[in-house]
Amino acid sequence: MGEAIVITSGKGGVGKTTVSANLGIALALTGNTVVVVDADIGLRNLDVVLGLENRIVYDLVHVIEGYCRLRQALVKDKRLDGLYLLPAAQTRDKTAVNPQQMEALINQLKQQFDYVLVDCPAGIEQGFKNSIAGTDRGIVVTTPEMSAIRDADRIIGMIEASGQHHSSPALILNRYRPQMVDKGNMLSVEDVQEILAIPLIGLLPESEYIVTSTNKGTPIAFQPRTMIGEAFHRIAERVQGFEVPFMDLDINVGFFAKMKKMMGMGRIEA
Repeated sequence: MGEAIVITSGKGGVGKTTVSANLGIALALTGNTVVVVDADIGLRNLDVVLGLENRIVYDLVHVIEGYCRLRQALVKDKRLDGLYLLPAAQTRDKTAVNPQQMEALINQLKQQFDYVLVDCPAGIEQGFKNSIAGTDRGIVVTTPEMSAIRDADRIIGMIEASGQHHSSPALILNRYRPQMVDKGNMLSVEDVQEILAIPLIGLLPESEYIVTSTNKGTPIAFQPRTMIGEAFHRIAERVQGFEVPFMDLDINVGFFAKMKKMMGMGRIEA
């Protein structure tokens, strides 16, 4: 039986759906069978991030209501064996599904896949209750901003109080900028960990590649040679239980800044 992981956040706009898509790809690239489930009924976006929006026929609500079979609603990513999407309904709302139905669906998926990643909608209402049902552990995504961290702390408390998981959720810190930390304008990794008190499983740098890759429907995890692509692959290894060192983003930022400066100087001299 596979493992189901809910990927959540207290605040919208922190990159949760991007993490869900890219982590799913990184896990599939290591030979796992993976399904990413869009639980944001009424506001689906995971299909767009994955570049699969034109191939959707049925959705999660269709499956639960018995309108179609599960295999009919699963969208296979033709670029990668073992990666599937179960899209959310776009014309329904979150009350179309209850936690008991969601748990039954997740358990069915766990029979077929190594990893079931549930992309949870932002907030603490019905969508959150649906998303956490049937999952084995959680990953909380936040950015190093006090408003996002405060909301993340609330979500962590709700996950732990639910008794759904056997361990505390893990943390992914997104859009981290070492240069701002050095200037005292952004919370450090240590600051965030001290506030949230959960283990860090991923550190993602601020990257313009995320915007361009999302717009093209080609997630950055397909490009492991980029800094942020490599970061996603390291997260995938940690999810699988491997001990992998964190990237030194200070060194990488410094190196690329120097290279950019040198290239700029070269153009001036020319």
